[in-house]
Amino acid sequence: MPAFRQVGEKQLPNPILYMAWSPKRDLIALANTAGELLLHRLANFQRVWSLPPNENTGKEITSLAWRPDGKILAFSVGDTKQVVLCDAEKAEILHLFPVDYPASCMHWMEVHDDSSTLSSFSESEDESSRFLPKLPTLPKSYSTTSKIFSEEKSDEVTNLLGEVRLNILVVGGPSGFVELYAYGLYKIATLSGISGTCRSLGLSSDLKSLSVITEMRSTKDNTEIHYVQLDTGLLSSCLPELTKMARKFTHISTLLQYLRLSLTCMCEAWEDILMQMDLRLTKFVQEKNTSTQVQDEFLELLLWGHASPELQALLMNQLTVKGLKMLGQSIDSSYSSIQKLVISHLQSGSEALLYHLSEVKGMALWKQKFQPLGLDPAAIEDAIVAVGSFTLKASELLQVIDKSMKNFKAFFRWLYVAMLRMSEDHVPPELNKMTQKDLAFVADFLSEHFSANEELFDRKGKYFNVERVGQYLKDEDEDLVSPPNMEGNQWVTFVKQSTHLKDSPLLFPTYPKKSLHFVKRMMEGSIDLCLQKPAEVIGHSVKQAVCLRLYTVPESSENTPRLFELPSLWNDKKAGMHYVVFCMPEISPSKIYILRRATDPNRSVPNGLVALNLSTPLNSSIDDETPAPSSTDSSYSCLDARFYDDETLTVVLRSVEDDENKMRILAQLPLNSVMSWDEEFTWDLTLRLEQQTEGIPVQGLAWGNQSREMDNIKAQFVAVNGIRKVACVLSANLRHVRVFEMDAEEEEEEEERADESQEMSSDQDRLEDTMTSQSEAGEGGDGARGAEDAQVTGQGSGDILDDTAGSDTL
Repeated sequence: MPAFRQVGEKQLPNPILYMAWSPKRDLIALANTAGELLLHRLANFQRVWSLPPNENTGKEITSLAWRPDGKILAFSVGDTKQVVLCDAEKAEILHLFPVDYPASCMHWMEVHDDSSTLSSFSESEDESSRFLPKLPTLPKSYSTTSKIFSEEKSDEVTNLLGEVRLNILVVGGPSGFVELYAYGLYKIATLSGISGTCRSLGLSSDLKSLSVITEMRSTKDNTEIHYVQLDTGLLSSCLPELTKMARKFTHISTLLQYLRLSLTCMCEAWEDILMQMDLRLTKFVQEKNTSTQVQDEFLELLLWGHASPELQALLMNQLTVKGLKMLGQSIDSSYSSIQKLVISHLQSGSEALLYHLSEVKGMALWKQKFQPLGLDPAAIEDAIVAVGSFTLKASELLQVIDKSMKNFKAFFRWLYVAMLRMSEDHVPPELNKMTQKDLAFVADFLSEHFSANEELFDRKGKYFNVERVGQYLKDEDEDLVSPPNMEGNQWVTFVKQSTHLKDSPLLFPTYPKKSLHFVKRMMEGSIDLCLQKPAEVIGHSVKQAVCLRLYTVPESSENTPRLFELPSLWNDKKAGMHYVVFCMPEISPSKIYILRRATDPNRSVPNGLVALNLSTPLNSSIDDETPAPSSTDSSYSCLDARFYDDETLTVVLRSVEDDENKMRILAQLPLNSVMSWDEEFTWDLTLRLEQQTEGIPVQGLAWGNQSREMDNIKAQFVAVNGIRKVACVLSANLRHVRVFEMDAEEEEEEEERADESQEMSSDQDRLEDTMTSQSEAGEGGDGARGAEDAQVTGQGSGDILDDTAGSDTL
């Protein structure tokens, strides 16, 4: 019976560029040339959801990486230079951040450390919930720019952080660009000193080293593949401190995003209709023929009940009674919404930000523990002061809103009655009564808002600014048009007169002439300085331990998608080893090379390089006395190879003798018997490995029966998950996929069904070239997509990830 049980097969409309199995579930993520991100389940390769390209994220996906718990999928976008974190259950964008270069590869790793110090550091993590109120969720109608704080995900910060155990997303790109992000959110290191473009990354689970595969152009314009090992010992030695710092800074980053969204909601709540009063008063001043001030016009109406023809035309023809009533209601509604957002969101978010920054400052003062990570107490203190200034500016806005609401209510009530009398309409008795105190209040309002604005209009040519709230929400560098009057404020007077308090660092600066947006940008700049310093310090501590020149890339593979190209990397967590698997088809077409190095750069590993001979008979074992039939005695070349687990290598092989048919084989190669040998290879670092292959130890393979011929598909690439025991084979034209359960064999009934579907599979295979040419001509994609969509049921619902093949659900 054939090894491995086939559980799904599909012909896809667009070529697949990247594929990655979920580490915890029977799900595989695919990215195609159309910029779509697809999620399929193992059973029947049924599609769960698709995320089409859009303007916010981008259209050119360049790499994929799963978070180790399988709940979040990261993908990088080349045209917008962003990394996007996506909820694997609902295909929602949770977070995105820009990078300096288009990412060419990513790797998401979880730290495995049995040290008890992590638990002691995490005990204080939940203390913030004891002292801080839970942040209120943003209104649904305003949560259009991000899903981070939507109603359904009120505790999204915790979801993004995941478990207490640290996980790190490594992002690599051209020009030696490599960055490390704790929890996929906070940048903890920017590495330097790497040459070439990163093709593959592998951070060891003990954080002692980082393996990087790079490609470099040599003097002869040939691309060379290099293996670089970087010493990241600082991350390993300061793991508890790094974990605590990363979680704190991740909280701070998400709180900054929360404040940005809150401010966006406030800007949306402020309506343009509030500008109507200012615009019409400006037009009135420009068109009136008399030299009378607008303030005098309204005061005459207030005192004598008489309005000039120009003012009467303004009120009755342009503003109108109905328009004035609508304007009053809009101002009341808008101001109330902004006031609630300031109290419930801005102030609570600022308090939480101050709390976490104060804790970070305490960490920074523990220099023995945290100074090596680059925490700067002075920079953190500046950030705390900036947050305090932002909090004061929010309180100032609350006072302006409260005063404006009282002023406008009194002003509009009086003006509404005056306009009813002009139109000789009935005035309700409850509005007709106006005390001397009310008259004085309206007169003060006219004197304060109109005279100052007329001077401003004459001086700068700007329109009236009777409405005082909108100026705080404008994202401009200019001073406030009408800053609050602080002359009668007793606290301001007291501080100015006190020699000790005037320049005291204990008092937060207020910036009375600046908008809320301006102070917010200052706060973000100060906090960014705090966040960037550790990344620089940690990045400078990373040094290159070794650089090995492997081989030159054959010209025939220049157009191969970079993700599918060897070498591939693997980290053996138990043994503390980095493994590199690669082939040199131009030198030794029937050999697979395995390079291993200790994750600790200071520890040497004997027998660090071996070549696996692929000329062993397919169904034989090294210990077999009886040779296999001659029909299976053949030489093979390796098309793709990926580590299935610490002891098994999954490969796609092609026969090198049968030129016409070129049989493709999916095989599992056990490595236990071949990873111990006596010969030692002496590496000349001045030469490429392909120039010194004679001394490399060669081992035979014990394949047994762990192989299967790939009928009716030109198998070329493979993606595996040894934890879930699954594999996905992709054809050479990047459209045809098959998925297998690797620990099961085909049953007889399934073999019969496979025979019945063989004709359909061969038809699909014959369609490969046709579909390729059609897609190039812009035809045929919709039909194939429609056929695929016809098999999708319940797309987008919460239970779509219930896997019928025994997998877990999201």
